[in-house]
Amino acid sequence: MNQTLRVVLATDNENKAREIREILSEIDFIERPPEFPEIQETGTTLYENAVLKAVAISKFTNMPALADDTGFEVEALNLAPGVFSARFAGEGSTDADNVAKVLELTKNALNRVAYFKTVIALAVDGDEKIVGFGTVKGTITYEVKGTNGFGYDGIFIPDNGDGRTFGQMSADEKNSMSHRRLALLDFRKKYTESDALLT
Repeated sequence: MNQTLRVVLATDNENKAREIREILSEIDFIERPPEFPEIQETGTTLYENAVLKAVAISKFTNMPALADDTGFEVEALNLAPGVFSARFAGEGSTDADNVAKVLELTKNALNRVAYFKTVIALAVDGDEKIVGFGTVKGTITYEVKGTNGFGYDGIFIPDNGDGRTFGQMSADEKNSMSHRRLALLDFRKKYTESDALLT
């Protein structure tokens, strides 16, 4: 991938931005302009939300823009929270609030299967160009385990791990197997196989 690729990072979530920068370290990411208004995530899918954010930032800055949307899906909750993962317990809810609601709703559920899903979208000249997808399957715990990470990390044990939750792993350990990493690697593969979209 081009070592000098400069891309505006649409997210203002510091945790997500850190993971993206760590995994796609060869890209020169520029922070989202502070004067840009908050983006309303009106899509009904993670894909729609990722694309609309990337397109909006690209149009505003006249630069390539990379955006992501991530959702936590629990089979016992009919794949909720999904697109509402960041506000599952209501507008303004904290990570702890959202986790507590999931644990309360699933305390008697025998099916503990859950998924972390991420969609990464690149927009150039205000148009969607490349979209990457990543999914990690796992199970949810009955209580929070670990204090690392963010979001639902403390209640999710990935199937491709060693029995610990994401919240019990270091950032490097989580990044080696995370849904965001898989989406970013899928994005990178599609970018390197495509024509020179950014010239």
